[in-house]
Amino acid sequence: MTLHSSFKLHTSADTFTLQPINADSSAPSENVVIQRSTGSVQLNSPASASPSDEEVLNIYGIIGFIRLLAGEYMVVITERSKIGQIGAKDIYRVKDYKVLPLSRNTLALTEAQVGEESSYLSLLHSHLQSGMFNFSYDYELTHSLQRQAELKNNTQPIWERADERFFWNKRLQSKFIDHSTNNKDQDLSRFILPIVNGFAEIKTAEINKKPFTFAVFSRRSRHRAGTRYFSRGVDADGNVSNFNETEQIVVADAGLDGAASALPGGKIFLAHVQTRGSIPIYWTQINNIKYTPELRIFNNPETENSFRTHFEIQKKFYGPQLVINLVNTKGYEKPMGDAFRKNIDTLNDSDVKYLHFDFHHECSKMRWHRVGLILDHFQQELHAQGYFKAVIGKDGVENVSLKQTSVVRTNCMDCLDRTNVVQSVVSRWVLNHQLRSIGILGPDEKFELFDAFESEFRNVWADNADVISCAYSGTGALKTDFTRTGNRTKAGALQDLQNSIVRYVKNNFLDGTRQDAYDLFLKYNVNASGSYPLVDNRPLQIKALPVVLLVGAAMLAGSIILPENSLSTAVILFASFWLAIITYVIQFLIANGIQYVNWPKLVPLPYVKA
Repeated sequence: MTLHSSFKLHTSADTFTLQPINADSSAPSENVVIQRSTGSVQLNSPASASPSDEEVLNIYGIIGFIRLLAGEYMVVITERSKIGQIGAKDIYRVKDYKVLPLSRNTLALTEAQVGEESSYLSLLHSHLQSGMFNFSYDYELTHSLQRQAELKNNTQPIWERADERFFWNKRLQSKFIDHSTNNKDQDLSRFILPIVNGFAEIKTAEINKKPFTFAVFSRRSRHRAGTRYFSRGVDADGNVSNFNETEQIVVADAGLDGAASALPGGKIFLAHVQTRGSIPIYWTQINNIKYTPELRIFNNPETENSFRTHFEIQKKFYGPQLVINLVNTKGYEKPMGDAFRKNIDTLNDSDVKYLHFDFHHECSKMRWHRVGLILDHFQQELHAQGYFKAVIGKDGVENVSLKQTSVVRTNCMDCLDRTNVVQSVVSRWVLNHQLRSIGILGPDEKFELFDAFESEFRNVWADNADVISCAYSGTGALKTDFTRTGNRTKAGALQDLQNSIVRYVKNNFLDGTRQDAYDLFLKYNVNASGSYPLVDNRPLQIKALPVVLLVGAAMLAGSIILPENSLSTAVILFASFWLAIITYVIQFLIANGIQYVNWPKLVPLPYVKA
């Protein structure tokens, strides 16, 4: 079933009418009418529908509906950009959107509720503007190619067979999903568009005069989603924070592969999947304004069950696990490595193979080539793991010849910077094997010898690292100079320093709001009769000190840069005054830091008492 790809949205005082613009003549002629006063939905035929032309807007999909204090809002895609094609199927990214209220006004709200409604809308907009949201009308983007092949005989609608972990807007689509489920003659399946939050890049490439498509997709799980310090570890259902599935895809002409000659004019599809996710125990890091937050590992009696559940879920989706833990074996991170090892030993599962590789120690002094030791350690398992391979002929007949039988699961503390480096090294090893298998590379060739594609590969993986990092930490990834160039550089080190400083500021003073935006979109139910959790009730002096610190820093910098005679008595006294203010504020912040952190308000963290 192909989804409707564009609509005319007719808006009147009483209704929203979604009228599909069908390029596919085989698609049914249908539209949806939404009553603005009640929110009721009705699937109509064009003959019975009489939409008002008061206002007409072209849209490219419905992200869904969210209920706030004033009632429901409909979120629609108003602009899209085409990322590329996998086979003949288009992949798009949300470029712009609109949030349309069903209610015509906010007269029913009190003055306090109007302010709160504005805060909720601000959170919604910040979430929609900060993510990278990808979709397709006929390619099942929530699924890897291998899962798509396994589902080829499944006749359910796209939304129903979507991988719910990566169906980012599933909660917002519940209005249409519930209507379709409860009214069998009112099937809205062609209107229900799954959105994936993550990375998607598709490139055309050529090696040895043989063209192919190269793509990388990362899918971020909607379970236990959030920001760096406010979402850590595992929950009772086995979900872990910052879980991402990354798939590398190659599409080439079937004629390149001798085994595919029975399907002339077809395409070869190759794919390999890796995962990343937080260490699956109960742990967190408590922000306290200090650069290194307080690490807490909880002695939760549920840890063993949650740990086991996590790996049972992972094995169900991916098969045996090759677990690579990159945290330090000494110092601050040592307790995390010890706890992971202890739970691995307790699990005692032959399908979970574990390697603790102290990335910072092993690769110290610029010895980045030592990442290859991971490949050496898992050489036998990686060969046995294989990858997905299928050929689809012109007639659509699919011939699957290989399947990936296990997965590499990588983590560090954040599952960002070190993890990105290791995942790109594993993907490089796999891609060389894949390209040799279909004749794009010779038996002894490596794609590293082909500068154009080598650069393309490095940049795509570095871009993937940045997108995953921005979603979790608020900045691009560290160490991407190695991913982009193969070497650590001074410029890269300076960029890492800048990103580290920005992370510190965001993680302490801004991420509570970002976490609220995640929670509002994914799980928080706004209660019109409840309290107003977004109101900041801290004393004015508490809220003002960070501002005083910023003003003081600006004044100090100005006293150094702007005066012609920066050593005059007046300038020295001025600078000394502001330096004293800054010193006092910093000392006060450090002593009372937990009060100044921007904590989440919608879903408070149970372990924090500010």
